[in-house]
Amino acid sequence: MPPVETADPARAGQGPRSRPAAETDDVPARNDAETAAGEPPARDGEPRQGSLKPVLDVIPPEAYENPTWKGLAYVGRDLAIYALVVTGLIVFDNPVVVVALWLVAAMVVSGLFIVAHDAAHGALFASKRLNRIVGTVAMLPSWHVYEGWVLGHNRIHHAYTVRQGYDFVWHPYTPEQYAAMSPLARLRHRVEWSWYGAGLYYLREVWWHKMIVGSPPARWAPAIRRDRVIVWTFVALSAAALGALGWATYGTVLGAAWMVLKVLVVPFLAFCFVIGSFVHVHHVQPDIRWWKRREWTKFKGQMEGTTVLRARFGLNFFFHWIMVHVPHHVDMRIPMYNLELAADAIAEAFPDTVHDEPLRFRDYIANTRRCRLYDFDEGRWLTYREATARLAARGDDEPEPLAA
Repeated sequence: MPPVETADPARAGQGPRSRPAAETDDVPARNDAETAAGEPPARDGEPRQGSLKPVLDVIPPEAYENPTWKGLAYVGRDLAIYALVVTGLIVFDNPVVVVALWLVAAMVVSGLFIVAHDAAHGALFASKRLNRIVGTVAMLPSWHVYEGWVLGHNRIHHAYTVRQGYDFVWHPYTPEQYAAMSPLARLRHRVEWSWYGAGLYYLREVWWHKMIVGSPPARWAPAIRRDRVIVWTFVALSAAALGALGWATYGTVLGAAWMVLKVLVVPFLAFCFVIGSFVHVHHVQPDIRWWKRREWTKFKGQMEGTTVLRARFGLNFFFHWIMVHVPHHVDMRIPMYNLELAADAIAEAFPDTVHDEPLRFRDYIANTRRCRLYDFDEGRWLTYREATARLAARGDDEPEPLAA
């Protein structure tokens, strides 16, 4: 993968609206819209080409309202459901019940993570301190490092969405890069870029390399080390308590290991699949273009580089509207429960730009089959078969022939 430049990533996604005066004690308001959005205005005062200012201007002020009680209500509800699921996994061993609880656990851990994600953006509460406390706690079931997430997600992914060499999340490989891989690396790519491999990709590329073992810039290192200690302390204490409970329940080492596996480990792995597939559908589909460095703009990244996917069947009970992703990328300060309000305003003003469609699992599967490698010169996704044919036509070393 091309290197991700992280030395001093620009702040991104801040909008022009200031919060009510009573709510700005801990989160300073941005008064200059373009500076807040990460791009200074042109000298004549007009927004730069590719600016987000015209989009920010159509978002209604009420989309930024985030009363403390509402954020606490979502946190409390999701923590209560998580506690019930953990209790069920401790009590029950019936395979059907356990699998069903694993599915619910994946959803509720994802819901808690989305709440923490909102806190990390400063959108859940006006108080920076409350955001950090709630975000740190809500990320524990997903084993995520709060300040590490703030660095990688806020400062890099949001600042440079779908920009070649900068945005590390589902950054595509070119046919030439794929051709240069070892057979084992090609196999890993085939698995991780399939519909069933999203969790493995997220586990390795985002969680392990960025959250756990990555080396952050010096000014971020102390906070990230502290949060890593918090996460591993939670995991270690939970594993010890569950292991002791498993020993008391089953009377064997295998039983103790089973209790840790079913209550702590499997929900985490299931969460990785959910969040990996979520991020994939946010930024990978045939109509979403990744841009060369000099061709990229804020507008291309935040408006054209993501989607609005309407979740049905009550799924927003857990998803918290995270699939309504365009307004979230336009302005990170919009709380999750107001994203649809902002999305409707943006879609009305920019109907030919916004990808707005129902969330369908079959579309995710189709995208993973169609979007395997990327040609940055032509700005289009390729299947393995197309990449093989392209390299062969140019006389280059070609990747191992694969099914589309």
